[in-house]
Amino acid sequence: MTATRRDFLVAGSSVLALSALPARAATDTPDARAQATLAAMAEAMLADAPESATGLGLDTGPRAALKSRLGNKSPAGQAQIATHVTARLATLRAIDLAPLSPATRTDVEVARAAHELAAEGFAFPFGDMAMMNSNWSYRNAPYAVAQNTGSFVETPDFLDANHGIETAADADAYLARLSAYAANLNGETQRLRHDAGIGVTAPAFLLDKTLSQMATVQRQPIDQWVPVASLARRTASMPGDYGAKAAKIVRDQVAPALAAQVAELTRQRATATMDAGVWKLPDGEAYYAWALKAGTTTTMTPEEVHALGLDQLAALQGQMDGLLKGLGLTKGTVGERMTAMGKDPRHLFPDDDKGRAQILAYIEGRLTDIRTRLPRAFATLVPAKLIVKRVPVEIEAGMPGAYAGAGSIDGSVPGNYYINLRDTNSWPRYSLPTLTYHEGIPGHIWQGEYSYKLPLIRSLLPFNAYSEGWALYAEQLGDELGAYDGDVAGRLGYLQSIAYRCCRLVVDTGLHAKRWTRQQAIDWFATTNGSTVEEVQGEVDRYCAWPGQACGYKVGHGEIVRLRETAKTALGPKFDFRLFNDAVVKSGGVPMTVLAGNVAAWVGERKGIL
Repeated sequence: MTATRRDFLVAGSSVLALSALPARAATDTPDARAQATLAAMAEAMLADAPESATGLGLDTGPRAALKSRLGNKSPAGQAQIATHVTARLATLRAIDLAPLSPATRTDVEVARAAHELAAEGFAFPFGDMAMMNSNWSYRNAPYAVAQNTGSFVETPDFLDANHGIETAADADAYLARLSAYAANLNGETQRLRHDAGIGVTAPAFLLDKTLSQMATVQRQPIDQWVPVASLARRTASMPGDYGAKAAKIVRDQVAPALAAQVAELTRQRATATMDAGVWKLPDGEAYYAWALKAGTTTTMTPEEVHALGLDQLAALQGQMDGLLKGLGLTKGTVGERMTAMGKDPRHLFPDDDKGRAQILAYIEGRLTDIRTRLPRAFATLVPAKLIVKRVPVEIEAGMPGAYAGAGSIDGSVPGNYYINLRDTNSWPRYSLPTLTYHEGIPGHIWQGEYSYKLPLIRSLLPFNAYSEGWALYAEQLGDELGAYDGDVAGRLGYLQSIAYRCCRLVVDTGLHAKRWTRQQAIDWFATTNGSTVEEVQGEVDRYCAWPGQACGYKVGHGEIVRLRETAKTALGPKFDFRLFNDAVVKSGGVPMTVLAGNVAAWVGERKGIL
């Protein structure tokens, strides 16, 4: 089964000819008025989510005050953001699209689509709707706090990785944010109590993992907590003893707030069940339908997504079967043979700090290599500055295997490519190239830098299916650029990665719509794809906490590939591989229908000029 265009959300009929973006008018025209409205909305969104301003390097000059703040995680703060979303949506719907240029019309339609999804999410009286914060917009969670959701997980690393410190004012702003961190922990605890009161409690196994992570930090001396150690290290040569000031705030405010949150989660753990899916929640079926729509920008049903995963998985494993036989691996299912391959010491790094350093060095080598190949895939290149980092040890147990964080718009702060190294056996050598193309170049970090050339609101509104679909397409580009030539194991790693995303379609819908148990999901995933149980366990827990998000990868990738084939058929010898990739990546984050329109416009333009 394949997704058809009827499945994709209607986000407007306009298209954008990306290779010739029209200049946005500076006079009093419909375009100028619409762009002024969008610019004002972008500022309002930054005020609600100051982390977005910092992440993009925008918390300077007139926006400098944002550097001292965090988004408000209290019940009142979340209600205020929801009210702002509703008001902006009404404004967006009132804009007359007819007189707008294609570029501005697309900007308005993208903003409208994002706000419509956000408004639908805020209508549920529980959970954490993160679409309006560009740092965490890829995920929505039914639980205010979980092993991968909430201030405890997100804020310390954000302060360490994103909050730049060059002056005393920057350090003072950091201290203000530490106090805001404590307030947000307290606010989330209030939301946890409210949600539990209406029957929304995380599964017992997620609570166990969350509490374990928190206990690890609580056992550390205060001066070793990440927010304290980071500030102390970065202000060591600066007068003011900021390390001591941070320690006092953490001791007096953050630690008590964290202890209160631990107490509430412990209380909830006493009555929590092992039910893994959101079907158990009030309006659980409707919530999952929304989460799936937000994660994929489609109206595909859980049944359709489930079947899509099974069908595409079978096709991929057919390719893998032939490659495995060529390596002499002939016995057992594809999953069993990949499991055996993944345990072969020839493909593994030492499970110690030396092995972890080797993994990071190997990734750097793959990044250097792929950069030399990219001029064959893109006519327009970007710097794609990034740093490869290990996921912080104190949160690695609850975090995904790898993820990326954007750098600043001006390039002064590079993007971050994180890899979870709690167990090096999760990363056989053949799995790392495709991971690197996905998270780094030409995946997330690469794609994100193109969006910086668009109006600010477009950088603040990524779409999960587009960004993750592009990252999976980036893995495919690695293969098409010859990165696996002569490396059968590496190509198997690539195919296993794509198959992994097909498994996600099956497992996510299995958990939330078909009422699979956690163990059932782990067993099916590990056996079918040949992944390690350690890796799969963390993945399944992620799907339980972020319903629908994991489905965006393969759905988005499938649409990009479909559009490329459509363009090739329509253009024949006029099709240009590099210009097609430019057209897709330069569009910025869009719902899938808008992407289809953008590609249709590019095809029309190519027909007309060649």
